[in-house]
Amino acid sequence: MTAVRIAVIGAGSIGRKHIDVLRKGGADYTLAGVADPAPAAAEEAQRLVYPIYTTIEEMLERVKPEGAVIAVPNQMHHAASLACIARGVHVLVEKPIADSIAAALEICDAAAKAKVGVLVGHHRRHNPLMRKAAEIISGGGVGKIVAVNGMWLSRKPDPYFNVAWRREPGGGPILINAIHDIDCLRMLCGDVETVQAASGATVRPYPVEDTAGAVLRFKNGAIGTFIVSDAASAPWSWEWTSRENPLRPFEPESCYLVAGTRGSLAVPSLQHRWHEPGREDWDVELTQRRVHVALEDAYYAQARNLADVVRGKAAPVLDGLGGTRTLATTLAITESAKTGVPVNVDDFMERARDRSQHHAQGN
Repeated sequence: MTAVRIAVIGAGSIGRKHIDVLRKGGADYTLAGVADPAPAAAEEAQRLVYPIYTTIEEMLERVKPEGAVIAVPNQMHHAASLACIARGVHVLVEKPIADSIAAALEICDAAAKAKVGVLVGHHRRHNPLMRKAAEIISGGGVGKIVAVNGMWLSRKPDPYFNVAWRREPGGGPILINAIHDIDCLRMLCGDVETVQAASGATVRPYPVEDTAGAVLRFKNGAIGTFIVSDAASAPWSWEWTSRENPLRPFEPESCYLVAGTRGSLAVPSLQHRWHEPGREDWDVELTQRRVHVALEDAYYAQARNLADVVRGKAAPVLDGLGGTRTLATTLAITESAKTGVPVNVDDFMERARDRSQHHAQGN
């Protein structure tokens, strides 16, 4: 089997993670080249001995990769994706797929016409903990889902906000952090129908939220709550509870709770509790177990998925339209918090498509 040649566009912190993963791909996948104009990126490429180019176009023309990881700033995802798709290159776009729903839908439409695969980098979908949780739920381990709770609560240090865009709207925890959790809740519980939300900025003197809460009505009828804050000294976030990020302290807690007619599941601890069939009664003690799985760096599994998509052996674990729905659900939190009214996610996406088509026709 010949290794799939995958390029990386953008050599910032997350880009460097992808570069490291691809360099270790062996016979499955390999790093074909990198595009980044920064001098530091060129120095790193020289040290580690891989080809680097200052523009996306030059890299694509010279390297001719089969796949590409797009790890540039959010507002550049659209242009970088279209450049790859136009050349028949399958893409893995870091989250969010784009900086607007309209731009995301344009990426999806272009990929469909070109018959090119689009994967979205919500890497937790490849984490064994999330995969096992989804398996337990889909296998009936909690029965019919009725209630869901999600949390991302942590305290970001003051120097974090020395970067200007993190102090502005769009730089708060809804789009930076909650979008991953919304995708996880979608993975476990299905699509969200409506969102009702509120947000506030009471700790820091910036025009961006530090805390937000949302009530989520899922299409399957379940009701969920989600709260996010980057001003809270608390352990209930994926980074603290999953052991996925070695830079964060580990806390033996959970950040998602899924409750159904038969049982419940805490994630990522995978503490599973349930009533035996016919004994669903609050006077009956719940049976419980702690499910154990072997941990794996999700980025390697994600890279394998991209390689398999290139080979035609698999579909994206999360495709462009799925990533767009995650983006739309997350942006619906911001929209509802701003307007004070519920947002229907399907309608929200359709309005964005209509605006995009109207703008294109006007041009």
